[in-house]
Amino acid sequence: MSKNDNKQPLATQPIPKLIRQFAIPAIIANVVNALYNIVDQIFIGNGVGYLGNAATNIAFPITTISLALALLIGVGAASNFNLEMGRGNKELAKKIVGNNYTSLVLTGLVLMAITLIFVKPLMLAFGATAKTLDYAVTYASITAYGLPFLMLSSGGNPLIRSDGSPRYSMTAVLSGAIVNTILDPIFIFGFGWGMAGAAWATVIGQVVSGIMVLNYLRRFKQVPLDKEDFKIKWTILLGMAALGLTAMFNQISATIVQLVTNNLLNNYGPKSAYGADIPIAIAGITAKLNMIFTSVILGLTQGAQPILGFNFGAKNIARVKEAYIEVIKFATIVSLLAWGLFQLFAPQIIQIFGSANGLYLSYGVKYLRGFMALLFLNGMQINSTTFFSSIGKARTGAFLAIIKQLLLLVPFSIIIVLTMGVGNIMYAAPIADFLSWAITMLLIWHSFKRMTHTKYLD
Repeated sequence: MSKNDNKQPLATQPIPKLIRQFAIPAIIANVVNALYNIVDQIFIGNGVGYLGNAATNIAFPITTISLALALLIGVGAASNFNLEMGRGNKELAKKIVGNNYTSLVLTGLVLMAITLIFVKPLMLAFGATAKTLDYAVTYASITAYGLPFLMLSSGGNPLIRSDGSPRYSMTAVLSGAIVNTILDPIFIFGFGWGMAGAAWATVIGQVVSGIMVLNYLRRFKQVPLDKEDFKIKWTILLGMAALGLTAMFNQISATIVQLVTNNLLNNYGPKSAYGADIPIAIAGITAKLNMIFTSVILGLTQGAQPILGFNFGAKNIARVKEAYIEVIKFATIVSLLAWGLFQLFAPQIIQIFGSANGLYLSYGVKYLRGFMALLFLNGMQINSTTFFSSIGKARTGAFLAIIKQLLLLVPFSIIIVLTMGVGNIMYAAPIADFLSWAITMLLIWHSFKRMTHTKYLD
């Protein structure tokens, strides 16, 4: 352990206490962040109808792509920051902070420009139908203006937590979500703006969160920041990107799954009794419900990330293993509770988002229960996947992030639609859940055995 470790809480305080201190605010922030999309779906479903819900599903890949890049930068920066602080390299750590903020703003501006210029071709490529295209274009065109602030909020918060301010991180996200929730009904129903109202409410909420994250620069505790730290250095960016790959691939893979699903439902839905728009709407709702569960699990992981990264950097492996085991315990309990909730109350949950006809409800219940059939395995799998990036093992984490979505879920979705029809596409999810869980547990077991070797710690 380095000379500074005896005064560093991450190296000395009890692991369960640290996890609670860091994870609870992260969970709250993540759940609230996921509610940006859920709140829109509820109000749009009741104010515009299921075509509006389908349209937000079509436009959602823009958000997931933005989140993927934000997490590539932000999670990578936070992981590197903790590792370097554990090694005692404060000068490098402060440059990581500055490069994180600069790259987030620049990337957000580029994404905004691309979306505004190519919005209609993008919506068509994402699976828009003739009935949903105008809704999707309206929603995506407006939410594009919030992308730089979404990047700041999503990519800046991991570093704020790593600096030891999980409550500030939570407050930044919570403030934007509250603003979004208040403005949604005012804009959609009060002003009669429909899809545009939901979009503007989302943008304003993202602006609030982004500004709060930007404001934290003046409060950074562990390292003093200078103007020079904000100049882009490619070696630092590459190091950040390497450790952010797992988080990015998780999002990119989810985006590809969504695009494939939307296009499968668009092309093969008309051949079923459900048509195309009902399955697309239900798939979008289920994906966003799954985001709430995932946000809790990722909050646990994010809470453990500073503990794992610092202690791995300081070569305190006993605390690394203890932190992993504690997180897995909590994640398994959450997974079992979420699985029971979705299975028992599927009809009530689907009805929250509005209902156009009996087919909408029947397909929604079947899809939700089938998609979530093995959800109780996912807490362990997701936390184990992100564990590797926390300790600097980017390749393993990236491999696990890819295998579940791209190598398992996408192929099985295609096979099931072609052989069993759109009505059974949801059963690809539990197949992918089980196989990816088995592979992940094998790699965790192998990694824990190798932690006794010095080379693995470098």
